Amino acid sequence: MVETLPGFAGEMIARVRAPLAQAWTLPVAAYTSGEVYAREEARIFRRSWWPLARLDQVGSPGDYLSLDLAGQPVMVVHGHDRKVRVLSRVCRHRAALVAEGAGNRKLFTCPYHSWSYDTGGALVRAPLMEGAEGFDRAACNLTEIRSEIWEGFILANLDAEAPPFAPQVDTYTRYFENFRLSDLIVARTLEFEHGWNWKVLVENFMEAYHHIGVHPETFEPAFHARDSRVPESDGPWSILHMPSAHPDEPSILPPPPGLEDWQAKDLFASVAFPHFLLGIQGASVLWYQLFPKGPDRLSLKIHICLPFWLQEAEGFEEIVEGTAQFATAIHMEDIAANDSVWAGLSAPLTGQGRLSPLEKSIWQMNQWWLDQMTGV
Repeated sequence: MVETLPGFAGEMIARVRAPLAQAWTLPVAAYTSGEVYAREEARIFRRSWWPLARLDQVGSPGDYLSLDLAGQPVMVVHGHDRKVRVLSRVCRHRAALVAEGAGNRKLFTCPYHSWSYDTGGALVRAPLMEGAEGFDRAACNLTEIRSEIWEGFILANLDAEAPPFAPQVDTYTRYFENFRLSDLIVARTLEFEHGWNWKVLVENFMEAYHHIGVHPETFEPAFHARDSRVPESDGPWSILHMPSAHPDEPSILPPPPGLEDWQAKDLFASVAFPHFLLGIQGASVLWYQLFPKGPDRLSLKIHICLPFWLQEAEGFEEIVEGTAQFATAIHMEDIAANDSVWAGLSAPLTGQGRLSPLEKSIWQMNQWWLDQMTGV
């Protein structure tokens, strides 16, 4: 069967589908076209699992956190029945939003007509509706979004027919089993707004080839680009393994119990497609939480995640501050690179480029992306 995609010539797709040693990048339209982005929204964003929060971010009954899930306003809520849910924030009366931001509540009261919902989403108050014949309060609860908890992350999916997340990433989960990701808490969050397509950031995150040009004094001396490798994948995920150039140096942070020495020293970047990004080294995890806003812009939160037991260590705040400063410095270097890439992608003469064997993660994601975009 010949694969087709609006704006893509057949030979363009064939280049992407070639084995890694002969493969090319996605066509420029994959990044810049509004039509392609709309297809991504329909076929990828609204059918995929999105990480919305860590359990510790809604740790107490009544805690909530507001977000946008592929155009749908949602909130992660720790109900007073002790269950964590993902609920629509759209009032079932006239569609005003019942919550913004984060906090702790017993009720979510719509600011428009004062309909009130409990932390399980049930409508408990609808003033002045006595004359509405057949009004069924139970039929007007906030819509619950399908959710799943994986390693302490709360994920949600707008597609009721999508396969569960955990079975799809079983091999990935076992790869990082010793890191005890479920022990993590969010210690600090950095926020950014960027003027690029979301795939520009994901691609940059998932290859070490750019260390030689973008991070010559930060990452490259510690994690040589030439040594990076990517294992085979059996699901919608990819892992970039960057061995330490100085494995005999002591770890900055005490590693989680049970980590092998190389696991504590090496750096790992991973993606569960489309854009669930984790940077992992020993006890430190950077969760890059992406919110695509259009073909040419995105919001980014970089969450600094550390094991809960590290809170008791002397100098914990200094550890958090130092990690935040380093993460910011690395991201500022990446911002300059991604700005340059976006300028080139926006130019009229730009076409597809050849991939390096060091960009295997990009190749893996491109195959998955084409499967979603050209399939049924």
